Amino acid sequence: MPLSEPAPRTHLHARNIECRGYLRDDGLWDIEGRLVDTKTYAFSNRDRGEIEAGEPVHGMWLRLTIDDAMRIHAVEAVTDHGPYRICPAITSNFKRLEGLTIGPGFRRAVRERVGGEQGCTHLVELVGPIATTAFQTMIARRRLKGAQSDAHSGSERPPFLGTCHALATGSPVVKEQWPEFYTGND
Repeated sequence: MPLSEPAPRTHLHARNIECRGYLRDDGLWDIEGRLVDTKTYAFSNRDRGEIEAGEPVHGMWLRLTIDDAMRIHAVEAVTDHGPYRICPAITSNFKRLEGLTIGPGFRRAVRERVGGEQGCTHLVELVGPIATTAFQTMIARRRLKGAQSDAHSGSERPPFLGTCHALATGSPVVKEQWPEFYTGND
């Protein structure tokens, strides 16, 4: 179901984020994201001159290469378009993410290494959708291999429980799929 009919308005800005997950031939995973910001109008920019309507204001790429434990082995960041000439100079800092594991505390660790003046706001924002894409990509492989769709086996609490409304420990979804971790009142 789409959103309700909006009030009259004028479209000014678009942000497009696309993420893709790949299983590499060497058993590692490449998770790639691209962020592109455009305006519906032309405007003058100190470093780039006139930026035409539809021309990217921001255009960035980020690739994380991870293993099955979601540990980052390699990072590549590229800035094709930024509002300032200096923007691409910071991309090498994103190598600081190598060695981190996507999981609890990951976003905090990202901000510590490449947040603020140490990085690029837009590339840091792209890390979130890339991390989510990593989980979705790895689940897809497990499904293709015939594993349980919950991507969990054993008696340990699945790490994704409690991460959203549907996976709240008191939800009917958890009651049905992981009854040993259900905490509802019935």
